[in-house]
Amino acid sequence: MQNRGTGIFRYLRGDKGIWYIMMFLSLLSILAVYSATGRMAYRYQDGHTAYYMLKHVAILAAAWVTMFVVHRVKYTRFARLSKLLIWPVIILLLYTLTVAAVNDASRWISIFGFTFQTSELAKVVLVVYLARTLTKYQPVIAEPRSFLRIVWAPLVVCGLIFSENFSTAALLMLTCVVLMMVGGIPGRYMGGLVGAFVAAAGIMVAVCLIVPEESLPGRLGTWKNRIESFASEDEEAYQVTQAKIAVAGGKIIGKGPGNSTQRNFLPHPYSDYIYALIIEEYGMAFAVAVLLLYLWFLRRGIIIARRCRGSFGSYMVLGLTFMLTLQALVNMGVAVDLLPVTGQPLPFLSMGGTSLLFTALAVGIILSVSASVQEESKPLGRNEPAVARR
Repeated sequence: MQNRGTGIFRYLRGDKGIWYIMMFLSLLSILAVYSATGRMAYRYQDGHTAYYMLKHVAILAAAWVTMFVVHRVKYTRFARLSKLLIWPVIILLLYTLTVAAVNDASRWISIFGFTFQTSELAKVVLVVYLARTLTKYQPVIAEPRSFLRIVWAPLVVCGLIFSENFSTAALLMLTCVVLMMVGGIPGRYMGGLVGAFVAAAGIMVAVCLIVPEESLPGRLGTWKNRIESFASEDEEAYQVTQAKIAVAGGKIIGKGPGNSTQRNFLPHPYSDYIYALIIEEYGMAFAVAVLLLYLWFLRRGIIIARRCRGSFGSYMVLGLTFMLTLQALVNMGVAVDLLPVTGQPLPFLSMGGTSLLFTALAVGIILSVSASVQEESKPLGRNEPAVARR
């Protein structure tokens, strides 16, 4: 007989460690968002202090439904789905660049009243599509034509995201580079690709530093300001100062849940700087535990990828796991002033809509692969023919 598990795990397939991580992060997210938004909700929602928290719980519930539904789908179906979606995603990114900017950046579009950030959808679709193409061209991976057929999608998608969301484009491209290296792309091709990006980044930084801020087009002025603020010892950005105060105030054990004072001064304490709020309220020891939790998530993803019999599943899990972990590390690095401000949310902790839903989509895909791995590794029953497992 098959072991269907006990309790809630009778219905949840895949790696239990990842499910536990998602449960813990979800609970912590509710507590942190409520603490971060209580005063803001009281001021703007007629004294209803739980307004934003309840809204976040509703989105979190939708994320869990998404994750549950996706993890029940056979992971091989995502290969064909990514092929069908890659061109619509590119068209959506092009359309996004034409709509009115939000906060000086064209990142959001509204379709049938549903507003979402196209780059969040593009991230998941691109990683799955790249895993598919790496698997498809694996027998001829060393040929130049194969490299071009593999690399075109990351270049186009990241290029379209780059102009209005540099940090997302950079992290996504880094994920793709790592995945292509794991996939066996020859070093001479990867060296040329990485060298081209380093040169382009150097030119961009030089332009930002030389040209006056008011003369820079698009988001280059914002990048220039962030680079100078991060590098300067005399002038420090307001949000960086407030985050440092929050981190210093938390010490080892923190001030206690709901006792943050910097939530009144930190810009976006419920999203970009939620990790600084967690440090202030729960302490540095707890914050290190959260960091280790994301690293544990990465480890579980690597284990799933190693146990997967198919290249597509392995590449897909590695790409998605690395992408989410890298995003988490960057967010935490910004909160403690190790990295310049990027605007990246903390996966499954920050308050948000599309970011949370597409993060759940990515985790659901990882769990779908994990469920298939577990199914393949189950011992055959006495009356079960061997062909049933093939």
